[in-house]
Amino acid sequence: MSSPSDSDPSSDAGARPAEVSLPCVMAFNANDPSGAGGLSADLTAMASASSHVLPVVTGSYVRDTSAVRDHIAFDEEAVSDQARCALEDMPVQAFKVGFVGTPENLSAIAQITSDYAEIPVITYMPDLSWWDELAIETYLDACTELLLPQTTVLVGNHSTLSRWLLPEWEGDRPPGPREVARAAAVHGVSYTLVTGFNAADQFLESHLASPESVLATARYERFEATFSGAGDTLSAALCALVASGADLQTACAEALTYLDQCLDAGFQPGMGNAVPDRLFWAHDDEDDEAAAESSPSSTSDSTLDADDFPLDTTRH
Repeated sequence: MSSPSDSDPSSDAGARPAEVSLPCVMAFNANDPSGAGGLSADLTAMASASSHVLPVVTGSYVRDTSAVRDHIAFDEEAVSDQARCALEDMPVQAFKVGFVGTPENLSAIAQITSDYAEIPVITYMPDLSWWDELAIETYLDACTELLLPQTTVLVGNHSTLSRWLLPEWEGDRPPGPREVARAAAVHGVSYTLVTGFNAADQFLESHLASPESVLATARYERFEATFSGAGDTLSAALCALVASGADLQTACAEALTYLDQCLDAGFQPGMGNAVPDRLFWAHDDEDDEAAAESSPSSTSDSTLDADDFPLDTTRH
């Protein structure tokens, strides 16, 4: 009887590997057992953008679709070992950093991204209001010092980024996209994608900005549901599109359009918030019709959750 290696050419250690056709993207994020965000969002959104995902688990949320109850963090050695082992085997075209749980994990990730300084880094900052106040302050301070200098594009909701980057803002109006981008640039961030601006006509706006100018703006109707996982979905799609070689403005526009479609096809799997359908494009026509009837966008007056909301990509 022949051995498997004799009969299966694919098992031959000397067989020539297939030519790499998908860009590789490394995602640092927490597991989300609700499937709303975290690595669940990264994997499905990045795969939808035709990227091969290298997921590095930094810990796990304890959560359902209503709210985050707790977070269990991995230690920094476990995070670093996962990433460096994969990076020694495969080249990556972009990094995405979501919520990683501890300043120590931020430090480990910053060391890795600094070793690959030519690779763009997309950093997403979610709403952390579920967490202890001291833990939030310590985490944000570490992110400001360690990760923002490595960040190409910072993604976050307007209120989240404003509270973090402009805590002493005293203007008569909320800070605009350029003002948020300037505050991020102080710490080394090249571009900022700020989402969730409340427009006067009941639309929501997202702005891609540098300290000098607003590079792109998108406007979307409000949905009739509160979503979990939209911000991770947007930042993951943006990261994958940048990795594929798209210029930043094009990647941003496509990522925002993708998010809008995910929300339009969103669904409510449990008793809490709705979840984006990141694989809406894979459904057949009958599924699409059923989803449209129950879609959270069937009427237009509602909100997205506070943490969620979508050149040269080399870091400066």
